[in-house]
Amino acid sequence: MKVLVTGATGFLGKLLVAQLLAQGDEVHYVTTNASKIKNAKGVWGFVWDPAAGSIEPKALEGVDVIYHLAGATVSKRWTPTYKEEILDSRIQSAATLYLALQKGNHQVKQFISASAVGGYVSSETAQYTEADMKHNPSFLGQVVEAWETAADQFEQLGIGVTKIRIGLVLSELGGALPVMMKPISLGAGAVFGTGKQYYSWIHVEDLIGLFCFVKNKRLLGAFNGVGDRPETCRDFTVVLAKKMHRPLWLPAVPGWVLKTVLGEMAAVVLESQNVSNDKIKQAGFGFKYQTLEAALEAILSKE
Repeated sequence: MKVLVTGATGFLGKLLVAQLLAQGDEVHYVTTNASKIKNAKGVWGFVWDPAAGSIEPKALEGVDVIYHLAGATVSKRWTPTYKEEILDSRIQSAATLYLALQKGNHQVKQFISASAVGGYVSSETAQYTEADMKHNPSFLGQVVEAWETAADQFEQLGIGVTKIRIGLVLSELGGALPVMMKPISLGAGAVFGTGKQYYSWIHVEDLIGLFCFVKNKRLLGAFNGVGDRPETCRDFTVVLAKKMHRPLWLPAVPGWVLKTVLGEMAAVVLESQNVSNDKIKQAGFGFKYQTLEAALEAILSKE
């Protein structure tokens, strides 16, 4: 099978490309920088410019499935300008693919888009499934709503759409975990806010496996990309410190302090989404890492 991956140079994209190749798929990827193209066995790179709505036509030749992972990180201060970049990087890139497919002949059967659990309303008591459609009114919720709307439009082209609502990804290679580990390693770790907010986490290996699973089974619709047991911020921080063999003695950092320092971006650590993965499990996907302890042990053993 031939697939196209956007966001292939990010840490998730690189891992996904490696897994697709291991499964025998051929991979096309796109980049805005021609000098970064490095073709290898089974992998071909092409240039695109989402801001201008352009993409090399050959990028889509023979492609059966598109993985849309492109998007500016939310782990950077949300100035008004950068908030626009967070949105545009997801919407403009999807629009570029849509217009290219609309104009030319193609054989794409499935569009698999990254999304996020941040689309669910923040709550310390509710547990969410994919059927809960009320969007979070925060900026993160607005991003997810626009992101998924951009993905859904591909159905108008007769293409099946799959959306993976990703939680807190655990990996030593990138994402939030290395940032969370740094203060703990220095003996300055602390719980954020009330500590009662839920973090729906997933080990990166399980997430990559899930992305491949929905392609191989051609599963359509929304699926939560989270592990079995969401943890509160307090429990997550305590377990992480224990696995790192570091003390956790500082008092919790009040939410108002985080909002003062980080602005709106404080929502990343203060909002609470307790999210169920029953739907993907019922479809037959098995998680390798079923507890936070097991996931962190596997990651820290690589340190």
